[in-house]
Amino acid sequence: MKFEFEAIARVHSPYVEKFGVPRQPGLVPAARAEIELLPPYNDPACVDGLETCSHIWLQFVFDQSLDTQWRPKVRPPRLGGNQSLGVFATRSPVRPNPIGLSVVKLEGIDSENGLRLMVSGLDLVDGTPILDIKPYVPYVDAVADAQNQFAVAEPELLGVIFSPEAERFCQQHNGALQALITQVLQQDPRPAYHKNKDEGRRYGLSLKPQIDGAVLNIEWCCEAQLIRVLSIS
Repeated sequence: MKFEFEAIARVHSPYVEKFGVPRQPGLVPAARAEIELLPPYNDPACVDGLETCSHIWLQFVFDQSLDTQWRPKVRPPRLGGNQSLGVFATRSPVRPNPIGLSVVKLEGIDSENGLRLMVSGLDLVDGTPILDIKPYVPYVDAVADAQNQFAVAEPELLGVIFSPEAERFCQQHNGALQALITQVLQQDPRPAYHKNKDEGRRYGLSLKPQIDGAVLNIEWCCEAQLIRVLSIS
C-alpha cells in the first residue's frame, strides 16, 4: 500500500545543517524555534484549545535523508557507532519511511503574522516539513515503568569553555547565545568514529539563534572531555 501526505507546516529552527542537531528532543532547552502553519492549516480554529498544553508532538519528514537507502541494521551514535541494531530498534533518520516524531515544549501561539507555534527543545533542522501536530497527554504518553536497555541513562555531557574572544561575542550579541552554544556542544556532536582520535581537531558548526537573524559560524575543538569554543563569527 502507498499513501500520500502533504506538509501542514514547516520548521524555523536554529539548526541550519544536520551537524550539531541534538540526537533527541529536549536536550537543548535553550533552542527556540517556530512552527509555521501553511495554508489552509493556518486557520486559528485549527489550534483552538492547544494553548492549554505545555508540550506537543510533531510528526515530521526526515527530508535531508530522502536520498539515502535504508538498511535493516544501523549503527546508532549512542552505542559509539560500533554496534549494530535493527533499524526499528533505533531512531535513525534513514528508515523505510523517513518519518520522525518529537515532543517539544509549547511556549506560545502567534496569530498576528499568519499562524506560528513558538516551541523550545526542538531537534529538527531548519525547513523540516511537519506532517501532523498532536497534544502531549501526560497520563498516557509518560509511561513511568518504560524501559530501553540500550539507552538507560541520559548521554554523558562534556564540559564547554569559551575563549575570551568567543565569550565577548556572546556578551555583546545575545544573553541566551552562550547557553544555546553550550547546550548544543556539550552533547558532543562529533561523529562516533572521531571520538578519542582527534584531540585538537577544529570543527565548524553553524547556528541561527534568531529565527530571522544571521547564521553564526562557531569554531571549536575537543580536548579530552572538554570542548573549547575558539571563535564565533
